Amino acid sequence: TMNARVLIKFLRALIESTPGKVFLILDNLRVHHAKIVKRWLAKKPVKRYLEVFFLPAYSPELNPDEYLNCDLKNMVHSGPAVRSIEDLKKRTRSCMLTLQRRPERVKTYFRAGHILYAA
Repeated sequence: TMNARVLIKFLRALIESTPGKVFLILDNLRVHHAKIVKRWLAKKPVKRYLEVFFLPAYSPELNPDEYLNCDLKNMVHSGPAVRSIEDLKKRTRSCMLTLQRRPERVKTYFRAGHILYAA
């Protein structure tokens, strides 16, 4: 479950694993605006390595995640009908692994007209 502490842990790992400054685009999930997250982001050492930008509210067309979600849904529903939660989990994992092995496909999300700002 995504919560403020999980987000901060992710952000720390992102900073530690990326050389140079990270420019991160977030949507308006409530967790992204939590007080503890805002305080953590405001710290001087963090500001040196991470800059966060927020998408405008109600703008899924600007969010590359939505392109991935659409792709994933199409892949999951392209085969035989899923009959159980376990089958849905397996198919979802398989589709995500397929996308992970096809970085060129993921890069196409950032070529969409509304997403070019992030490319």
